[in-house]
Amino acid sequence: MTPALPNPIADYVEANAQLDVDGMLKPFAADAIVLDNGSRHNGHAELRTLLEEAVVGAKAIFTPDTVRHENGQVVVEGPAHGDFPGSPIRFTYRFTLENDTIKALEITA
Repeated sequence: MTPALPNPIADYVEANAQLDVDGMLKPFAADAIVLDNGSRHNGHAELRTLLEEAVVGAKAIFTPDTVRHENGQVVVEGPAHGDFPGSPIRFTYRFTLENDTIKALEITA
C-alpha cells in the first residue's frame, strides 16, 4: 500500500510508474535542484536529461512504502525496480516543497 503523499510527490510517483518524463517534471519548480547520489542537476533541462537517462533509460520505477516529515522535508523511502544492476535497490528521497511544487530533491541509495 502506498502511503499518503503530498500532491506534488504523488504526481511525481504516479508519472514515474508510467515512465512519463513530462509528468515527472511537472511537479518540479522551474529552478529545482536535484542531488542524485552526489550529482547535482539544476532546473528542468538538466532534470529532463537525468530522468530520460537514469529513470526511463533504466525503466526505474520507485515504489514508496514509507513517508515521514523531518527537518522541513518530506522523506519518502522504498524500492526501485528496473533494468539496472542490483535491482531492486532501496532509495531514500528527501523532498523540499514550496508553493505546492518540488523545490529540491535529494536521492540516496
